[in-house]
Amino acid sequence: MIIINKTMKGNSLSIGIVGLPNVGKSTLFSAITKKQVDCANYPFCTIEPNIGVVAVSDKRLDALAELLHAVKKIYATIEFIDIAGLVKGAHKGEGLGNQFLAHIREADAIVYLLRLFPNTVIVNTQPAVDPIKEKEILDTELALKDLETLEKRAGALEKEVKAGSKESLKESGAVNKALNFLKEGLILNEQEWDEEERKILKNYQLLTLKPRLYLLNGEAGEKSAASMEFFKKNNLPFLVMDVLAEQEVIDFSAPERESLGLSAESQLEVLIKKSYELLELITFFTTLSSEHRAWPIKKGTKIPQAGGVIHSDFEKNFIRAEVIVWQNLLNVGGFGRAREKGLIRTEGKEYVVQDGDVIVIKSGA
Repeated sequence: MIIINKTMKGNSLSIGIVGLPNVGKSTLFSAITKKQVDCANYPFCTIEPNIGVVAVSDKRLDALAELLHAVKKIYATIEFIDIAGLVKGAHKGEGLGNQFLAHIREADAIVYLLRLFPNTVIVNTQPAVDPIKEKEILDTELALKDLETLEKRAGALEKEVKAGSKESLKESGAVNKALNFLKEGLILNEQEWDEEERKILKNYQLLTLKPRLYLLNGEAGEKSAASMEFFKKNNLPFLVMDVLAEQEVIDFSAPERESLGLSAESQLEVLIKKSYELLELITFFTTLSSEHRAWPIKKGTKIPQAGGVIHSDFEKNFIRAEVIVWQNLLNVGGFGRAREKGLIRTEGKEYVVQDGDVIVIKSGA
């Protein structure tokens, strides 16, 4: 499983790599971050989480930096965390379950890392290679932990409702709705919620309420067809990747990859982008003489709140902003020509930032 935690202040995302033991978590972490970690062949090899930070490559930022002669460019970043494997009974503390659950509570999304490769040399903690069964184990453990969390709260809320608390009545409704879904074996993130219910439930850091991406570690082919069909049929976002193969060619250029019959784009880059998209994030850019920078924000964010990602004063003292689409800026060759052609717009507080906007924020003292 990979966990994604938005930490917008600091321009970074945090992603934890988690799954059952020996599914390739540490190999994936090593490939993405190019850091050497212990990949020994036994369960719970990873006890303390390994952490590494990588940049989210963005050709738009590269082009802007070249056009405007930036001294430096700063990409959005992702923090990758390799967390210990989960086993049956994790919700009760089996294996390293309590530690596992503690690490993912702060996360905003989860990507299940599931074993698809048949290598008999690598110890499999399950009777057979079965990504769907692994998914079920992870689902069950997370759901049982959520049940435990909500049942404790439901009892207290019942007393508060009887005492006449209107706020507790709303909260109790959302909690009991979630409990009913969990008792039916349903994943909370796949159910319908209104904005207020989601806001209430977010306070509980529920594990099954987080969006998720499924990464199948192995080769796409006849043996993996049934697993892939399962995820397609259920409209579940997934990616098939041979993690070990990607690790071996991590430093290869696009032409070198193609010469080996691989796609020009690294599948690790695809994973990073899919992880970024999973939270419905977009990117806007700021350009200064000394620095060009990419900033991740939630889709639908208004411009004062986008400014707040850069500095809290920009949101608090927002006046207006100048905005231009990155491609338009690139096409005309700079801000001077863009102004002449009327391509730079002045936007107020209600403007919703679009992916690829280049923004200059004007704020008061």
